[in-house]
Amino acid sequence: MFSLAVGMLASVAASGALAQKDKRAEAILDAMSKKYKALPAYQAAFSYTAPGAKPYTGDLTVKDNKFRLKLAGQDVYNDGKTMYTYIKESNEVNVQDYDNSATGDFNPARIYSIYKEGYNYKYLKAEKQSGRAVDVIELTPEKKNTQIAKVQISVDKADKSVRGWQITDKSGKVTNYAITNFTPNAKVTDSYFVFDKSKHPGVEVVDLR
Repeated sequence: MFSLAVGMLASVAASGALAQKDKRAEAILDAMSKKYKALPAYQAAFSYTAPGAKPYTGDLTVKDNKFRLKLAGQDVYNDGKTMYTYIKESNEVNVQDYDNSATGDFNPARIYSIYKEGYNYKYLKAEKQSGRAVDVIELTPEKKNTQIAKVQISVDKADKSVRGWQITDKSGKVTNYAITNFTPNAKVTDSYFVFDKSKHPGVEVVDLR
């Protein structure tokens, strides 16, 4: 669900794209991004809802360019170079190379800076979410042939933290993520982002590299 294509606008249309970057939205996004980039690591618990699926809770931990995501019976480890997707039900792990700099991957470790890479953005509205005042910013891909139609990020007015985001794909499917708990400066070692085969006896390793 996180491997959603994004891209760069063709240079011939660049001048038109610049006009679609809202200065009010940019100021809010820059403040939000600055907040998260200053953290050596953080952890966020969240809820996830999508059409046709029961609601799930998840957990995301980020450190530098590494992340670990727990969601819906899967545990995704990413050490910045290799991604391991462990499926608990089948005791199977898929291993693949990962390019952190690629614009073709929707990386949860980069949700706070992705607006700088191939997106237009505009200020959408102010509203209350779970009793907090937030600014809602809408991002749309500059390139047309992507799976994403738009992304809405809700930024807390008071502390510039992300309270949630909503992803709409080209088919109209809407996926919502709401932050339920946030821990800045989480204490995690680099090994936390690497799958340890010894802790999963009998695991089937599917190497996709």
